[in-house]
Amino acid sequence: MTAPAAPSPSPTRLPAPAVEPTPEVSPRSARIVALLVGLLLIATLLLMIWGIGKRAAGTVGSVPVASRPAPTFSLTLLDGTAFDLAAVRGKPVVINFWASWCIPCEEEAAALEQASRAYRDRATFVGVNVQDTEPLARDFMRRFGVTYPNGRDASGAIAVEYGMGGVPETYFVDRDGQLVGKWQGALDEARLRSFLDDLLR
Repeated sequence: MTAPAAPSPSPTRLPAPAVEPTPEVSPRSARIVALLVGLLLIATLLLMIWGIGKRAAGTVGSVPVASRPAPTFSLTLLDGTAFDLAAVRGKPVVINFWASWCIPCEEEAAALEQASRAYRDRATFVGVNVQDTEPLARDFMRRFGVTYPNGRDASGAIAVEYGMGGVPETYFVDRDGQLVGKWQGALDEARLRSFLDDLLR
């Protein structure tokens, strides 16, 4: 009598490869990001309205300031180098606060660039970009041929230290590091040269 054939073994099945779950952004994180973006847009809009309102109210011009030591600051420039206000003491300094969306900033860009070249060996110019993005700031500098040092005040700390109320605003620091002048609104080349000549006397 023939013995019954042994059952053939079942083929071994390999386990299916594990599929890594796709990381998902939690609803809470998405809400926080949306809130931060919204706040930034609102702050930018309010600053624009503030600047336009000041200009319409005729508040463009020289603003008296109490002579005091200029708040020191360090700024990472858009070319990757660093600017330190304390390191340029001994020369007058022109500090210009600006933004790429600011129309008066466009109006004064040529005057600032020309003066920075004319006074290159006698005064220091630095631009402080506020309430802006780096790509837009870079595009502004390219369009208007700005070559003097410029960096972004991303946190707004420098603007707060100087009491900036809108853009553009320009501050003048003498050789001894004293804050001695402020111009609110767009500067033309004649006024800018007048400020500088006074500082260089």
